[in-house]
Amino acid sequence: MRFSKSNDALGTTNRGNPCESSLCTLCRADCKGKCETWLSSIVGRKLLYPRDFGKITAGANNTTHVGCSYNNLRIQGYAYGSNGLSKGLTNDPDDCIFPNVSLETEFGQEMKTKARIPLMTGALGSTFIAAKYWDSFAIGGALCGIPVVIGENVVGVDRESKIGKGKAKKGKIKSAPELERRIDGYLRYYDGYGAIIVQLNVEDTRNGVAEFVVDKYGNKCIIELKWGQGAKDIGGEIQVTSLDYALFLKDRGYVVDPDPRLPEVQKAFKEGAIKSFARHSRLGGTNIDSVDAVREDFMSSVDYLRKIGFKRVTLKTGSYGMEELAMAIKFSTDAKLDLLTIDGSGGGTGMSPWNMMQSWGVPSINLHAKAHEYAALLAAKGERVVDMSFAGGFALEDHIFKAVALGAPYTKLVCMGRAIMIPGYLGSNIEGALHPDRKEKLSGNWDTLPKTVTEHGSKAEDIFAAYFDLEKKVGKKEMKNIPYGAIAFYTMADKLACGLQQLMAGARKFSLDQITRDELFAGNRETADETGIPHVSDYNDETARKILNS
Repeated sequence: MRFSKSNDALGTTNRGNPCESSLCTLCRADCKGKCETWLSSIVGRKLLYPRDFGKITAGANNTTHVGCSYNNLRIQGYAYGSNGLSKGLTNDPDDCIFPNVSLETEFGQEMKTKARIPLMTGALGSTFIAAKYWDSFAIGGALCGIPVVIGENVVGVDRESKIGKGKAKKGKIKSAPELERRIDGYLRYYDGYGAIIVQLNVEDTRNGVAEFVVDKYGNKCIIELKWGQGAKDIGGEIQVTSLDYALFLKDRGYVVDPDPRLPEVQKAFKEGAIKSFARHSRLGGTNIDSVDAVREDFMSSVDYLRKIGFKRVTLKTGSYGMEELAMAIKFSTDAKLDLLTIDGSGGGTGMSPWNMMQSWGVPSINLHAKAHEYAALLAAKGERVVDMSFAGGFALEDHIFKAVALGAPYTKLVCMGRAIMIPGYLGSNIEGALHPDRKEKLSGNWDTLPKTVTEHGSKAEDIFAAYFDLEKKVGKKEMKNIPYGAIAFYTMADKLACGLQQLMAGARKFSLDQITRDELFAGNRETADETGIPHVSDYNDETARKILNS
């Protein structure tokens, strides 16, 4: 395990037990700090370096590699060369500096989608935490120029949405205020980089979400089909504590457990024995019994979405086995989809059965290594392989580098879920403490700023390292409308971007499309065997021997 509970070099501490991503296993919205992601949302790129400069020396403690994981991949550095410098730059040392590394990327087919950094959010759907902090997530993502994904069931769980009866999908949704709020919040700050992606599950498809989105927004939105995710192998869940709301969700067609219509359940709720209900989505593909049938159904769905007007269609799949992985890559390639997001086990969620999250599915590194292998098989046949995004337990800049390199040249983005939500919580808590009149609206959890924040400042201007960078971008007048959660998001993304630039410069790759699998080696034999990445002592060993024998 690379991450211990505290990191003396950076001055960070996990409140709970750290997992492979460096985040606590259980991440709380009211946390007062201070894991690496939490603190980087305040101090930004300063956290790339050990603390207390001038008083200390620091040495790496990541010397033992056990098992197979992303943390057991190591990043190459080279002593000569430069690749991918932008036009106008030369291989002069004055040009070959890490700030000149370009992190821009793009994905898609007919209509390209650009991103300023190779990052996108996970799907933020019907969980209440996504709704509470949406402005921070969406505005932060738009300002950073990355895609933001609206997850499943947003329309279905919204009590204010008006959904007609019957099977016809077009015009079925009369209004969807929560979905519109989420899309509009992102588009307000969209400047040509990034995108807003709307995800579809079984219930969304039945309710006519795609038809509503394309009629109202056209190709300002990307539509995403969903096969699954890495945290669980059943549909999405939320927990509700109101019998009335549970009954509403049951009437909307959802699976609600326990059944709120049963008299004995209502009595148990009234007496306090049952305190909450779980709302579940349905499994997809239950009426399909062969690979050929899956293909036919998938192609039909994609054709339909394009027919009603979407120019960009994507797919999100989970940590199923190799057959489903191959289907996702092959069918997405054949259908000329714009992006395939592959989510491995080891990621996170707002509400999944705990032991299911612990035990089901293919771990991220195994799944992603196979994704590259399968993509290469298609490319060898002359096919233009679908652009891919890897997801499943990522939080730091080295994670981005490793995932892009492991899947190169097919991986264009890395998808982060829980990590990009932390600055939203933190910024909202800070804003609510400094401006009590906004606390309830922001879902702030603090009455006063804790010491972990006040040691950095007492107002937004001196708390957030990237405050004035963002003010320069949006203007002083507009800055007043930016939630602190979005400022924290921008600050953390700045740290990720700078760290990634440094790693790329050390590997002598000055643009993202220059990264290859040659930029990695494996820290142990098991990881080498599983990923096809050479072991650290084998890589370039032949070349080294030629030098010695020359």
